[in-house]
Amino acid sequence: MASILGKHSRPDSDDRADSDDRGDRAGAADHAPEHSSPSAAGRAWAARGRLPLVACAWVAAYGALRVYWASGHRPDDLSPVGTDLVAFTGWAAAALCGATAVVLAALAVPRAATLGPLPRRALSAAAWTAALCLVASGALLLLDVIGAVLPGLGVRFYPLGALSRAACVTGGILTGLSARAHARRVRPGCVRCGRRPGAAGPLTHTPAWAFAAAYLAVAGCLTRVAAQAAVGFGRSPLSGGPSAVLFEAGFLLGGCLLPPALVHSFGRTWPRFVPALRGRRVPRRLVLWPGTAISGGLTVYFGLMLLQMIWERLHGRNPFPAEGGLDLPESFFWVAVPSYLLWGAGMAVAAHAYARRTRVPCPSCAPTPEPAADFGSYGDLGADRDEGSGRGRQRHPERHPARRRGTRRRAR
Repeated sequence: MASILGKHSRPDSDDRADSDDRGDRAGAADHAPEHSSPSAAGRAWAARGRLPLVACAWVAAYGALRVYWASGHRPDDLSPVGTDLVAFTGWAAAALCGATAVVLAALAVPRAATLGPLPRRALSAAAWTAALCLVASGALLLLDVIGAVLPGLGVRFYPLGALSRAACVTGGILTGLSARAHARRVRPGCVRCGRRPGAAGPLTHTPAWAFAAAYLAVAGCLTRVAAQAAVGFGRSPLSGGPSAVLFEAGFLLGGCLLPPALVHSFGRTWPRFVPALRGRRVPRRLVLWPGTAISGGLTVYFGLMLLQMIWERLHGRNPFPAEGGLDLPESFFWVAVPSYLLWGAGMAVAAHAYARRTRVPCPSCAPTPEPAADFGSYGDLGADRDEGSGRGRQRHPERHPARRRGTRRRAR
């Protein structure tokens, strides 16, 4: 009869239950995160298992080259100091690569994930130590980058030595990534990102220690400039010309603009004085990658230089004798080198805070919002609006005794 009158018949309880069940399944399918699928987690797990193998092959190949060079076939003129590496040279570099390859092979064994706590920590510590030694051995790569980007600056570029140092540093980075991947495989946590239960998530605001570190980096840069001003800018070993201008501009940007950008809002959102980009988000890599690269290079290079200076002075020798056109007082280096180190260390801390501040939540382990309620009638929708907004309360007078009494008076 209802269909003849043109009205919709009300479904019975079974039909409504089936409809609700189909709607729930459809909504769950629509809102299911694609990145949290088992296949994505499996790919992440497999990639962590393959990374030690890739790193082991890389380090083993580079170690074979080190053995060949150490046996009397090393080419000359690889760096300003003669050898291509520092800290570990000759057979020591070959031994370092061999030990690193053994550690990486142990990480690649599937049974490494079943080791006890003490052997697992020892293996992880060995991997991180080897990674640090490899990266430190290629510390002269910082000069190679400067010499390649600014060829007229007066910093000589050594192509073969630069390739060797790049391979050494790459091996160190791969070893560190393998150690981190192994730690994520063996500890409880998210299969995709490796985040442990209860671990700190993205920072909601930039902490005070990050501001302090950023401005310590700025202070280190300005102290370095002040030290050069004290001895005279004309006594710099760098050449003049356009390359020197670009170097000085990059020097000031990297020391006075990049550290504050890591902690202030203009490093995350383009400020208003940028015409075409104002209000938009700054790409995370645009700030984080230069901050990480510059801080890492400064910390490793000048950290080793400071240790060498201390060693030479403890043995009664001048760390920087007047030779090769470098005729500066020793006190200049005791100010300039620690300033560089302070610059790099401060910016590394600020970059760490920026990475946590701008971290994208993992779609697999991040808390998901609660699904919206399934309203079956306009009355339920009005009830929800009644709880959430004032306008909803005005549209449903039956829930308000005062309004209901006024309605009854008007009816009388």
